[in-house]
Amino acid sequence: MLIYNVTINIDESVHDQWLEWMKDKHLPDMLGTGKFSHAKMVKVLVEEDMGGITYSVQYTTQDRATLDAYYKEHADRLRADAQRMFPNKFVAFRTELEVISQQIP
Repeated sequence: MLIYNVTINIDESVHDQWLEWMKDKHLPDMLGTGKFSHAKMVKVLVEEDMGGITYSVQYTTQDRATLDAYYKEHADRLRADAQRMFPNKFVAFRTELEVISQQIP
């Protein structure tokens, strides 16, 4: 299992609009690709020197082939949506994580 993690710092001037868009449009669009089993969005509780508000969004996928298919088939379009909606108002970086162990009581 892999986690595709996107860390985003969003400018406070568009924060509320962006948060609504993430919940109502972008997360459903990401899950609608069929490449991810679920998504989790969390707020980073550390203040950034550059300002803004930071979030981590974690999309769980079954394997490398599925994540690669997302990149090939959907990533450019979905990233362009964010750029079109919030130009020059956010910074994002992406990390791929491999789940080694998961324990649920």
